Amino acid sequence: MAENGASSHIGERLKRWLPAWLRGEAVVPVVRLSGVIGAVTPLRPGMSLAGVSRTLERAFSIKGAKAVALVINSPGGSPVQSRQIYQRIRQLAAEKNRRVLVFVEDVAASGGYMIACAGDEIFCDPSSIVGSIGVVGGTFGFTELIKKVGIERRLYTSGDHKSQLDPFLPENPEDVARLKQIQREIHDTFITLVKDSRGARLKGEDGYLFTGEYWAGERAVKLGLADALGDLRTVLRARYGDKVRMPVIAPPTGLLSGLSGRKPGAGAALPGFPGFSEDLISALEERAIWARYGL
Repeated sequence: MAENGASSHIGERLKRWLPAWLRGEAVVPVVRLSGVIGAVTPLRPGMSLAGVSRTLERAFSIKGAKAVALVINSPGGSPVQSRQIYQRIRQLAAEKNRRVLVFVEDVAASGGYMIACAGDEIFCDPSSIVGSIGVVGGTFGFTELIKKVGIERRLYTSGDHKSQLDPFLPENPEDVARLKQIQREIHDTFITLVKDSRGARLKGEDGYLFTGEYWAGERAVKLGLADALGDLRTVLRARYGDKVRMPVIAPPTGLLSGLSGRKPGAGAALPGFPGFSEDLISALEERAIWARYGL
């Protein structure tokens, strides 16, 4: 009896060193995808495929994982980066045969919702902002200002349309028409992606779902833009048991994160604007994007 007890004790101790999936424990790696997508301004990049690809690959490579959970909190941004991140998630899900569960925090709007569509299921909070399936672009016009200041605009181009939408020149209706055509094409691509991803779960007319409008979580579920209300811990414990492990897969830190040569928070003063750092300007731009959704 004593030998059996000792063997059992040793077996339990050895079992602790085994990977969770070999111990019979459910594992669901978690990746957080947060922030504005693409360039917040030309001065600072936001979320991009290059920035998240290694983290996604690590999450999908965990042996024996039951699924991969994505926690999304993004007001959108670059349609190109949004679609590339979406495609990479779906590629990894197919390669590793992993189910993808998406959990929306404050907002998954515009490009943020495009990424959310990479999930096999989308969960959100009742107060989450979901949707905004549209395209937006904006600029400023300074023609009257430079007249008052007495500035002469000198612009030299080769190509009839090289100077289109120049903020220092009067708005040209033909340039605006060309921009709107491009926006319609991008919007159509977005709509197709949502329809392909959500399929018959969508409940609503195109003229309502795809106007750029956004909704709170409960309404988003009714419209089929999300599948259910729920948070990460509650859903995963209900589905995979109370002992499910949810390791957060974080991006590289330290030396690897500093290979770009720019330290976080090190804002350089902008030429001609003493006291204004690039971080401050970028923060104001990013704040404006979040503010579209009351956040």
